[in-house]
Amino acid sequence: MLLLRLKKPFSIYQGLKFFSTQTSRFDNVGPLASRLNSRSIIRLTGPDSVKFLQGLLTNDVRQFGESVHEKVSTLATSNLPTVGTLPVYAAMLNPQGRFLYDFFLYRPPQSDEKLDPTGSGPGPKSDKVELFADVDGSTVDELIDTLKRYRLRSNVDIEHMGDEFCCWQRYGGNLSDKSSSAEEPEVAGVGWGGSIDSSSMSSAQGSESGWKWFKDPRLDCLGFRGIFPSGSLPPLVEADKEAAEVNYLFWRLDKGVAEGPNEIPKGEAIPLEYNLAGLNAISFDKGCYVGQELVARTHHRGVIRKRVLPLKFLDNDGKEVAQKVASGSVVADTSSGKKVGTVTVALGSRGLGLMRLEEAFKKSNALAIQGSEDVKVVASRPKWWPDEWFTNELESVDIA
Repeated sequence: MLLLRLKKPFSIYQGLKFFSTQTSRFDNVGPLASRLNSRSIIRLTGPDSVKFLQGLLTNDVRQFGESVHEKVSTLATSNLPTVGTLPVYAAMLNPQGRFLYDFFLYRPPQSDEKLDPTGSGPGPKSDKVELFADVDGSTVDELIDTLKRYRLRSNVDIEHMGDEFCCWQRYGGNLSDKSSSAEEPEVAGVGWGGSIDSSSMSSAQGSESGWKWFKDPRLDCLGFRGIFPSGSLPPLVEADKEAAEVNYLFWRLDKGVAEGPNEIPKGEAIPLEYNLAGLNAISFDKGCYVGQELVARTHHRGVIRKRVLPLKFLDNDGKEVAQKVASGSVVADTSSGKKVGTVTVALGSRGLGLMRLEEAFKKSNALAIQGSEDVKVVASRPKWWPDEWFTNELESVDIA
């Protein structure tokens, strides 16, 4: 049994030796909650914030500029989520259409969407535009400088809020994918428009400031994500019982999901090869944004021969290897010596690799790390992948 609950969190790299010989599948364990120290928080304020991001990011963020009252049901018992409060996953590209940064965007509830201090009605109406984003922590200063260069005359203020807020993920095999219960909230919040608070849902979902868990906008299987004040634990997380971030990384690698410029090579990665369309990071209906031409052209061609896949590293006996596999290692077909792909991230016996689909599946029994042929590589197809991602040549291949 894996010891996943820890008295205090530790870094991703601590515990690596322990996990290297263990399975990373937590299908029967959880729910777990991890503070993501690898991520940081920025805040954008100002009337041009939504328009500014709309011209930069791959996803449509106009929902953050819409009035919440246009989205709320007029029923007296309404407690449905509003479109304006749903988080959005998006990427920022360079002019050549290569990946630079990813964003999880959130809009905190405004004062007129929450109860006033008396609890009898909505607070005062506010026209303030405020958005938060959790971004990669290792490049946050560089990202802020980049955003400021694009800002020009837009009325937008950009601040680093990493000392005040932090990002958390709640995940695990026992965390239901589709839940509307108070214990495992979806996105609904309790405000002046709702007449019920069954099982203290407002307490389960967040603080008086409105911070709460949201379904991860990429995939249901990734669980819930949220931004919370740094000085307190999120709801549903017991004191000193959070799991180390390495658990979330293993969970994500097992699902075949890369995150941040350390796993999606900055300035090099083609977004569709890293499955960003399938992770709800790209809108093909919005207007122009930086780097759109390559994304649109690749999408309309309809054939993507390389994609990021989950990898498992085994020895000659079929056991998971304990030795470290370096990121950037070449995966080759041992029968021909032909390069099949590249390891983009490795953690113990698990990793992700940008692989040619045909060779990755048809030659699955003959893949190894080039120069270390005793380290065998097994690629797998994530369950969430749509069937249309496969070319005609792969239709006859057993990839279960």
